[in-house]
Amino acid sequence: MARIGLIPAAGAASRISPLPCSKEIYPMGFRCEPGQGIKPKAACHALLESMAIAHAERVYMVLRSGKWDIPAYLGNGALYGLNLAYLVTDPTPGVAFTVDCAFPFVQNHVVLFGFPDIVFTPNDAFVRLLDRQQASGAGVVLGLYRAQRSHKMDMVEIDSAGRVREILIKPPATTLEHAWIIAVWTGVFTRFMHAYLSEASAPDRSENKELHIGAVIRAYMGEGFVVETVIFDNGQYVDIGTPEDLIAAVKAGVQGLDPQ
Repeated sequence: MARIGLIPAAGAASRISPLPCSKEIYPMGFRCEPGQGIKPKAACHALLESMAIAHAERVYMVLRSGKWDIPAYLGNGALYGLNLAYLVTDPTPGVAFTVDCAFPFVQNHVVLFGFPDIVFTPNDAFVRLLDRQQASGAGVVLGLYRAQRSHKMDMVEIDSAGRVREILIKPPATTLEHAWIIAVWTGVFTRFMHAYLSEASAPDRSENKELHIGAVIRAYMGEGFVVETVIFDNGQYVDIGTPEDLIAAVKAGVQGLDPQ
């Protein structure tokens, strides 16, 4: 099975609009290119770099119409050592439906999944998730980080062996400490999600409700499947999806998260 990166980028970024560009390529620090000096680094840089380090054979980014500045900036992915391709979708009820647009291209492969507006370390995070997946045989492995704002995250409860017991979607209050930021999953979960969304799509689309990937993972666990985790307590992440988070990221100097 090939390793395929999968990135949802079909959102409107309404919470931080207006922006001069799509949030996925918003400048967030700098990188040093050998022989070329200092270059700006886009928000999605950390994600693409981590996928390249994990030897993703190709990466699909799912866009909505109008976000043409993303392929104009990222091109074919050569800057990151990746084969980057783009899929275009109409507006969807949420990330899970956006991701499912890539089903024909990823259904039989190992998927490396992440959010392009979250900057994170370490840069070998996907390598460690893949190692856990291969050792455990689990259909899903989640990368966990200490949550900064639990009411905005999918909070994860695990047992002593690192297996997921429960996922709470953006709880108003919780004692849980970890949220999942990235994931690796196999075709078993990809096909489960496709079937699940096929059944859920009509009511969710008509009610304009967002169906989170975390909710799909909960349903997957409800069928008896095991979900494993890797905890990155020494890792960092910054989510730029809301005004307060974007302000905090800029003030903190996100280039400090550069996993060099």
